[in-house]
Amino acid sequence: MVSGNGSGKAYDVVIIGAGPAGLFAAYELAEKSDFKVLVIDEGGDVDQRKCPMYELGYCVGCQPCHIMSGVGGAGGLSDGTINLRPDIGGDLRELTNDENYAWQLVWEVDQILLRHKAPRNLFKGDPEQVKYWEQRAAQAGVKFIPIIQRHIGSDRTPEVIGDIKRYLESKGVKFLLWTKALEFNKGWVKVKRGKDVFEIRTRYIIVAPGRGGADWFHDVAQKIGLKARHGPIDVGVRVEVPAIVMEPITSINHDPKFHIYTDTYDDFVRTFCTNPNGFVVEEKYDSYVGVNGHSMHEKKSNNTNFAFLTRIELTEPVEDTTAYGKSIAQLATTIGGGKPLIQRLGDLRRGRRSTWARIRRSDVEPTLKHVTPGDIAMALPHRVVTNIIEGLEKLDRVLPGVASDHTLLYAPEIKYYAMRAEVNENLETSIENIFAAGDGAGLSRDIVNAAATGLLAARGILKKEGLYTEKDFRKPGNWKSVVESLNG
Repeated sequence: MVSGNGSGKAYDVVIIGAGPAGLFAAYELAEKSDFKVLVIDEGGDVDQRKCPMYELGYCVGCQPCHIMSGVGGAGGLSDGTINLRPDIGGDLRELTNDENYAWQLVWEVDQILLRHKAPRNLFKGDPEQVKYWEQRAAQAGVKFIPIIQRHIGSDRTPEVIGDIKRYLESKGVKFLLWTKALEFNKGWVKVKRGKDVFEIRTRYIIVAPGRGGADWFHDVAQKIGLKARHGPIDVGVRVEVPAIVMEPITSINHDPKFHIYTDTYDDFVRTFCTNPNGFVVEEKYDSYVGVNGHSMHEKKSNNTNFAFLTRIELTEPVEDTTAYGKSIAQLATTIGGGKPLIQRLGDLRRGRRSTWARIRRSDVEPTLKHVTPGDIAMALPHRVVTNIIEGLEKLDRVLPGVASDHTLLYAPEIKYYAMRAEVNENLETSIENIFAAGDGAGLSRDIVNAAATGLLAARGILKKEGLYTEKDFRKPGNWKSVVESLNG
């Protein structure tokens, strides 16, 4: 632990955020330099992150939220699905301008996770099975994206993260937890720990605030003139169906990815974060609630849930997608009386609200009970609701039963990709010596891509210091083939 309150010390690199991006940035710096590195997070250590909702069944509004904050970030208490592709959950090819290097980064992230107790089992799928699902989806006007995946599990992910943190500490990396970064600029980070507010001096900063810090990054970037642009947001629902409906596909792909374009608006809709035999969970933000999904290795439900999201991009004069998404979430929270909304798909189709009596008649027993039966059409924009209904009906041609009247929908599920920091090839921002990484800076959307951006930001600093060249990092070989030939 940093002695005292952390003030009075100067560091080579301060990393804001202890999620995948921050941890992997620290990992690379610890492996390849003798820099003094400090990682700051407003949450606690991974073994202190105990969400009361799992025992009580409802959110009690912990500040900060144990699901969103702390060592491991939002991914730390997620279902721990590791997508071994550079174009899912971000686009490393775009960031690196090199598809082979993008695949190499995926492999490097995977190898670090395996080194720290991640399970070796892979969801790969027999080639004939994968081809069958690609054809079946195509016939329904849906695109199935095959992915090699590892599933760590919500219950095992903390063990992997804890092992990584202990290794970093053994290499001299310091952690300052339960400490909120208030502001930063070239050469300093202002933080608050308890009642103490102080500045930490540093030569370099890596801003990796995670999804929970997206709003904060938005505000600070505007205040200090750090160039960033609004990215799209994904708005939709968490869908819950009997596990047996999804089992034919989840048995070969733990988190299957389906991409759909709707008939009425020709809008893009996708499945995301599928949790076989999993649980829907509540997330609490400052002024609104949301939903997410978890799955465990040991604890199972009879249901499978997945996010079903439609992409929203705004143009002039209203470009602030974050503010737009928050306004949707706040409306849904108001209608739900401070709880997420739940509705049967059949009721949504018929234009009527759900009641507990109607939900009890459903074939699907909700895994999240701290909800309000209602009408999602009163909370989400008409276009989004239309996209959800049409998208699920298309998906039903691939997976019969997904669009049953009994299917449960929870709202809101909104994925913010924040202000996307304008960065160069080293992930350095418009302010010299300040680098950005991960979901909160708009550069990724999943664990692997976030971790890879952490590696890239750290390498940017190492190159700037003259310790390494770009050639040192880009290894020869066909890295896509290497990843695709992995065996569990």
